[in-house]
Amino acid sequence: MTEKTHIVGLTREELAEKLKEHGFEAFRAKQIWHWIYHRGVTDFAQMTTIAKKQQSLLAEHFTVGRPGIARQLTSFDNTRKWLLEFEDGNKAETVFIPEEDRGALCVSSQVGCTLTCSFCHTGTQKLVRNLSAGEIIGQVMIARDGLEEWSRPREDCLFTNIVLMGMGEPLFNYDNVARALRIIMDMEGIAISKRKITLSTSGVVPMIRRVGEELGVNLAISLHAVRDELRDVLVPLNKKYPIAELLEACRTYPAANNARRITFEYVMLKGVNDSDADAHELVRLLRNIHAKVNLIPWNPWPGAPYETSTDERIAAFARIVNDAGYSSPVRTPRGRDIFAACGQLKSDSERKKGEKVWLGDQPGA
Repeated sequence: MTEKTHIVGLTREELAEKLKEHGFEAFRAKQIWHWIYHRGVTDFAQMTTIAKKQQSLLAEHFTVGRPGIARQLTSFDNTRKWLLEFEDGNKAETVFIPEEDRGALCVSSQVGCTLTCSFCHTGTQKLVRNLSAGEIIGQVMIARDGLEEWSRPREDCLFTNIVLMGMGEPLFNYDNVARALRIIMDMEGIAISKRKITLSTSGVVPMIRRVGEELGVNLAISLHAVRDELRDVLVPLNKKYPIAELLEACRTYPAANNARRITFEYVMLKGVNDSDADAHELVRLLRNIHAKVNLIPWNPWPGAPYETSTDERIAAFARIVNDAGYSSPVRTPRGRDIFAACGQLKSDSERKKGEKVWLGDQPGA
């Protein structure tokens, strides 16, 4: 048996070339693209604009797969989490967070993480491997399946936004992330606008400008501290790319403007980074940056060495930042009861002994 080609993750051009190898006309690529990414079809026999003989030929040489669902959980607040299993048995989590008139899917880019941020549960799991473009897109397709939104008019869909804030550091898997996002943003397919996609990074400084120039998506920075000596502990990548370098990259981010501000994520840790002095220093650091601040009450996990700041302390911190002219909403914890909240994602996948992990050509990999 010849190994079948996975269509999900191929670019339009690659799909057309693969189809040509099996005698298909060029226009079939557009038809198949529409069926897969606009209609959510996984069975070639359902592609009614294609003759049955050609449907059989497609099924012989190609597959339109999805990750397997190892476990699916729904929170009391209707947050949904899927533990997805890929072909090699590795697993990653993805989370859908519904709001009243919209909803965001929190997408993973790696199995595990290489960054070991001390407040983050994912950081306690060593990096296993990067996710492929198809596996990243597969998370989006699983969510659309689960929400039954393929056949609905787009204006009636609850799944409207994507945040690359799941397991892993997206900029240490840039090539696959960029390929996946280009397919997701294609307006003849899944069609999620770059204005509704946010990529979150812990601060891989040399890659930030490239994201703005090549993808133009919204940028979020996992900042969490205003002094290098503390950020070195909370976000160890800071030792390589300290705060001053990170903020300079943000000041020159090509996709940022007053209407599309960079989001600075700031997890609130009791007695660690939540003082009035920290808030005033944060305001000083953000000067001349199109910025807003998301204050995130820390979400606990077993064995963690931190506590969540009190509501009163978070409110006082937010007031200082707001008074300085920076929007600073406090993120309402979602899905804590199913470990789906920010910083709680993790799977049981482990790297095999001696296995190497390719992180791409980008600096810092």
